[in-house]
Amino acid sequence: MHLGRPHVICCWEVDGALVDPGPESSIETVIEALGGEQPRALLLTHIHLDHAAATGALVRRWPDLEVYVHERGAPHLIDPSKLLASAERLYGETMETLWGEIVPVPEANVRALSGGETALGMKVAYTPGHASHHVCYLHEDGTAFTGDVAAVRIPPSNLVVPPTPPPDIDIELWEQSIGIVEEWAPERLALTHFGAVENPAEHLAIVRERLREEVDLARELSEDAYEQRHRQRVIEALGEETAAELLQAVPPQYQWRGLDRYWRKRAEREAGRGG
Repeated sequence: MHLGRPHVICCWEVDGALVDPGPESSIETVIEALGGEQPRALLLTHIHLDHAAATGALVRRWPDLEVYVHERGAPHLIDPSKLLASAERLYGETMETLWGEIVPVPEANVRALSGGETALGMKVAYTPGHASHHVCYLHEDGTAFTGDVAAVRIPPSNLVVPPTPPPDIDIELWEQSIGIVEEWAPERLALTHFGAVENPAEHLAIVRERLREEVDLARELSEDAYEQRHRQRVIEALGEETAAELLQAVPPQYQWRGLDRYWRKRAEREAGRGG
């Protein structure tokens, strides 16, 4: 129920732990679903605010709550000032409405991950590309909790949209991360936006295809033309209600900016090698 809409952001519960608690603006929905009971721990796929902004507030409510997060994201949970400064440049005056209060997490509660280990019985893989601090988790029942690596698909639509906000988009790393999840051969994918995918191999192949399509379009089109095309495609492909949910989960005004930054960084790297 993000800003009153269902199917925008999903918080998963697995073995008593929460995977991606979502924003603080939706925290009461999470607490109500828990029946007020403390979760076993929080497992973050990454620290983007739609996935993790409620973390500090939940730790404030339950002071011994452990938080698992990639080592690149851990410092920004403990001191979120740089994260907030970056997010404010993107979201401006809508920050508090969208994500709520951002509360620092005490260092003692943070369990830093690097990938390759096990957390609460689940395999952890470092999966950058969408974010430099992204991990995925594989449960023993075959469920892979993929954050944004496996993109966005809001039922009943089958339209797959890779979310590409700045500043960390790296297409080659993202494709490698998709490959890591494929190597797990999961039974299902648990998406944050939104719900379970029961055909993982087919879905991940589409994610890879759509990622390449979007990055090429961002290179060809201006920001305004790209945003207009994105909105039009979503509205034409989905019903009005589902389109509103997807556009809230993946705001089109940020999609081009992340891909444009990827192209500029790539050009800089290539120019550096040429020099």
